Amino acid sequence: MITIVPKPTDSAGDNSTSMVTEELTKAGAAYRFINLDTIDPFSNPCSDELIWVCGLRQDDHQFEIINALSVDNHVINSPESIFTCASKVKTSALLQKKGIRTPETLFTASSEMAGHFIEQHGRVVYKPVYGYDGNGIFLINSLGELGKGPYYLQEYVANDCDYRIFVINGRSVGAIVRRSDSLAHNIHQGGIGIPCMIDNDMDEMAGEAAMAVGVDYGGVDLLKDREGYTVLEVNGTPNWHCMSAPIPKLLAEYLITKERQSRC
Repeated sequence: MITIVPKPTDSAGDNSTSMVTEELTKAGAAYRFINLDTIDPFSNPCSDELIWVCGLRQDDHQFEIINALSVDNHVINSPESIFTCASKVKTSALLQKKGIRTPETLFTASSEMAGHFIEQHGRVVYKPVYGYDGNGIFLINSLGELGKGPYYLQEYVANDCDYRIFVINGRSVGAIVRRSDSLAHNIHQGGIGIPCMIDNDMDEMAGEAAMAVGVDYGGVDLLKDREGYTVLEVNGTPNWHCMSAPIPKLLAEYLITKERQSRC
């Protein structure tokens, strides 16, 4: 039995959970849904099960519920990896530790350090630490444009597109190039996604980034500069908009395999 936490942002026209459950049904896999808002994790609602977290609200309650359930169950993606992906600071720290190319980054509460970083790079990108879907991202040219700290700042890499690579079990299985007229090329910010080929450098970097943050599957966002690809972030509960690869089928197959392994 696969236990599923549905994505809270699912809608009639964009339902990630149902895309995968349709494939589970076709494969004859048994599954059920749970509502994290109505579960008491101390009453042992389930144990020794595979729990797939299609999505979580960004609040303490849902994270702590799934964190508690992970004590007696195999959760995909793990609460630790979901939290890591939600935190741009921890993601950046892990990418740097593993030697994976990522834009030069500063996280500080010091306006003096932030100002020096801006002067050093000329223009930088400000991002909210726990942002999502490209919200709250701004191009900054001077310290006066920043509000109150702390500040998560990255060097600006000039570009007109980025790449979203979908990775399952360390292997790149689908990709799109995203283009827009805005700083963030996310689909939710008006970006247009077009399926693209995955070259060897994309595959290697995306797989390394996913493993660095500990996700079973994830969406790895890359930019390309003169030296090659650089990792912007990893999404632990990704969508797969515009991809030509059969992501729901591949993800369902992976969940079925992991559920069988958990019973052995």
